[in-house]
Amino acid sequence: MKNVLIFLLLMSTGIIYSQVLYSPQGLYEEAGGFFDKDSLRSIYIDFEDSDYHDILVNSFFNSPSYRIPATVTLNGIVHDSVGVRYKGNSTFCLPNDQGNPKVPYNLDMNYWVSGQKLMGLKKVKLANAWLDPTFTKEFSASQIYKNYLPTPEVNLTKLYVQGDYLGLFVNTESVNKQFVEKHFDEKDGVLFKGDGAGVFCGGGNGGEPVWSWISADSSDYYSSYTIKSDHGWAELMDLIYTLNFNPTELDTILNIDRVLWAFAVNSVISNLDTYNGYYVHNYYLYQTEDGLFQMIPWDLSESFVGAIMGWSYWNQEEVYEFDLFFGEDPSEGRPLTAYLFNNDHYRKIYTAHVRTVIDEAMDTSVIRGKINHLQSLAYDAANSDVNKAFPMDMFSSNVEEALWTGWGFGGIMSTINERKDYLLAHPEVSLEAPVIDEISITVDKITVSILNETSVELMVTQSEYNSKFQSYLMNDDGTNGDEVAGDGTYTTLVPFGGIEDFKYYVRAENDDAIALSPARAEYEFYEYSIITNTLNELESNNGIKIFPNPTNSTINIEVNISEPIIYELISPLGKLISSGILDSTNNEVDLSKLSPNVYFFKIGKSTFRILKI
Repeated sequence: MKNVLIFLLLMSTGIIYSQVLYSPQGLYEEAGGFFDKDSLRSIYIDFEDSDYHDILVNSFFNSPSYRIPATVTLNGIVHDSVGVRYKGNSTFCLPNDQGNPKVPYNLDMNYWVSGQKLMGLKKVKLANAWLDPTFTKEFSASQIYKNYLPTPEVNLTKLYVQGDYLGLFVNTESVNKQFVEKHFDEKDGVLFKGDGAGVFCGGGNGGEPVWSWISADSSDYYSSYTIKSDHGWAELMDLIYTLNFNPTELDTILNIDRVLWAFAVNSVISNLDTYNGYYVHNYYLYQTEDGLFQMIPWDLSESFVGAIMGWSYWNQEEVYEFDLFFGEDPSEGRPLTAYLFNNDHYRKIYTAHVRTVIDEAMDTSVIRGKINHLQSLAYDAANSDVNKAFPMDMFSSNVEEALWTGWGFGGIMSTINERKDYLLAHPEVSLEAPVIDEISITVDKITVSILNETSVELMVTQSEYNSKFQSYLMNDDGTNGDEVAGDGTYTTLVPFGGIEDFKYYVRAENDDAIALSPARAEYEFYEYSIITNTLNELESNNGIKIFPNPTNSTINIEVNISEPIIYELISPLGKLISSGILDSTNNEVDLSKLSPNVYFFKIGKSTFRILKI
């Protein structure tokens, strides 16, 4: 398949039309932050009360939100009066039942000190990897999920408590107001965690957050969903009611595409501890200002089968060949999967997303490389962790192969290979989808070349929330700008007369399957923008100037240089094209060999948008 992404600059007097691919990957943290993948930091927690452990264990069962004060130290900086409690479920219960002190921690930096943060974070959640011999399953899963929907970031850290090394922990980003503001640019919406209220070692797991309608009494839902915002029960019940009694209106209250992406990644990487897996939990719901609930993945530690294998006793049909459309049978009690998987349109989109995840994210050499890097960084910390649940030989062996200790733990690479074999042979995944070959745009029309299609749509929105895309039919009938009927080239006029900004992607369909361009739509899409400011100079707030802009050859950089400065030239896809050093004798960068496009020029913390014509 020819993968062509078109980025265009069309100039008229005083106006530049630009088209770029919007990628939300820029929302994630830059290198050097709290979740830096190349850093293994040490966090120190010191409690004022020497009986802290007994107090926190007791409150875990009897008053789960209760916190006690401690100082937290990182990089030599001491933070006072941090609110600390234990967290988790089975990962708390299993070590605690054995008298092992390595239980998960939840730190609230501003519980008593307003505005206090740890490297910019208000909350810190430290998981103990109790069911992961490799310490890398949550990290590896997060690296995949974040390509397709907002996802918590993950790295590893060493934890010291009362001066003693407690062990190697998985540092997982909290899904809270800070998280949703980062991904949705607002934080006042309704937020729920889809998890039962019970405790693994305390008499059951409470209700299941399956979105079944129980009654009009919100208290009937308390055991299945945990509210994380100041209000929201009415909104959640409206969502559940709509699904069960008016499902054709579900897209007015739920970002269905976001759910389909979550389900697709869950299934491909065998994260079966999820809504469309064995047990329904481990997700968040956030209602953005456009009125749509967004599904956010959570607790990815059971990805790549994880300890789920223990429940299936090595039966491949139940793990590696777990039903791609599990939950489609209404009798299984999962109304969301039952509705989506029995809707032919949504089923095709879900299957298209499954193909994309397989094509893009299931390269074992790439995943193994990231794991090897992380494990090399953390090897000594894991080796000296006397509280870990598994011996060091499983630290590496479980990356490649499943293991059995009286319980089964899926291997990362073996799971990927077995799951890929099953999915690629699946009768619906293997159906021949349309091939979107090339997209081009002029001032007045958009054209796309496609093979094996029966219909083509331009999906368009002007929403600031990047949602609620509407369909514009594209034609191959020789009208409305289409030059030749029946040649596989589809055309539609540029929406809004070409005088307004909009966002779009292309959706092609045949009787069997759907294809999208960009393949990660709707999480990614193309942006068509009209730039009326064509001044020939860009200036940042720290005095850096770049000119001329637009340019057809070189750009000059005017900056007060006391020592050499590194610059980076970045493509619209966010990939590094080139880099170099600016100094008093070199302040010019040649762009003459680049295609007309929008590029990004980065110097320190300043990034400039450069128009190459």
